[in-house]
Amino acid sequence: MKEIEVETTKRIMQRFWQDFPLDLDVAVIGAGPSGMVAAKYIAQAGKKVGIFERDLSIGGGIWGGGMLFPVIVVQDDVHPILRDFDIEGRAAGDGYCTLNAVEFATKLGSKAIDSGVKFLNGIEVEDLIIKNDRVSGVVINWSAVSAAKLHVDPLGIKTKTVIDATGHPCEVCKMILKRRHKLATKSGGIEGERAMDVENAEKFVVNNVKEVYPNLWVAGMAVSAVFGGPRMGPIFGGMISSGKRAAEEVLKRLPKE
Repeated sequence: MKEIEVETTKRIMQRFWQDFPLDLDVAVIGAGPSGMVAAKYIAQAGKKVGIFERDLSIGGGIWGGGMLFPVIVVQDDVHPILRDFDIEGRAAGDGYCTLNAVEFATKLGSKAIDSGVKFLNGIEVEDLIIKNDRVSGVVINWSAVSAAKLHVDPLGIKTKTVIDATGHPCEVCKMILKRRHKLATKSGGIEGERAMDVENAEKFVVNNVKEVYPNLWVAGMAVSAVFGGPRMGPIFGGMISSGKRAAEEVLKRLPKE
């Protein structure tokens, strides 16, 4: 007679390893708005995409809305992206609309999954695989391992491209500097965010989506941190537009199937 406890464990392990990607076209680091949008559009184009998120929950800074009010603001001109994710906005006038933060986070994730994106939450990228001065993979471990300060050797995942969507900390780009390589910025390092300036910040995070090191791109607030743009508040139009722009640029560079 089968024991349900053992059978449950077996099924969880089997399903996890069936879905676990060892060879990706694109590894997106960070399941915030720009990361999930980029991942959805890339996967929709038929590429193998995995999102690595160190937290158990996805969404990044979406959930808190503005100062814990679960509402965010976007510009009316991002409605085409919202429609792609079945997200409804409420007109707020003067070219803006408001969104329910919980709906925004959950539908970004749901539509990304529907497009074929693999979410790997509770897993952090602790380093990069760099060969011939190009990023060729990511080094991963359980987030709980670093939280417990345990010495546990990590594993490696092969990928053609990495997108740093870790937000303000721009953690993946810092890994490049840690390994004594330079970024494609004025100083070769991280320029650092400037003070809040919402209008210019929204444009900056879209216009400066770039490859900062061979096979490494930045999207979302990581763009402002790396290239020295201003920060913004709970307005997310630029964030999702930055994710879509990153997808478009990365798809241009990936080999056609």
